[in-house]
Amino acid sequence: MDGARLDFKDMCEHFNVTPRTLRHYEYIELLAPNREGRARFYGPREVARMTLILRGRRFGFSLEEIRQWLELYDHDPAGELQRNTWLAMADRQLAELARRRVELDEIITELQTLRDTTAAHGT
Repeated sequence: MDGARLDFKDMCEHFNVTPRTLRHYEYIELLAPNREGRARFYGPREVARMTLILRGRRFGFSLEEIRQWLELYDHDPAGELQRNTWLAMADRQLAELARRRVELDEIITELQTLRDTTAAHGT
């Protein structure tokens, strides 16, 4: 996107999200499109925010965590607080993902053992 505005439909297509998702992000004030009558238009700021929202969701952050982090941008022009908050959030999430990976490895091993045992008794 090169500074142009996207309408509601184009924004949904650009990010491969449903209209319901986009409306929800607006409702919880993650996005604030410009309105012209009933039409909504998303400029570079909203496109950048949507990119960050979707990246945050992919990393497992809650919408509330993302909202709070994005709000810091408006209150921290130098970006220091936002950067430090992001680093703390990333550290917490990395620890959680590592914990979940260990748990998944244990589950996979247990299921594989049970599957192999069951297969061996069927022959």
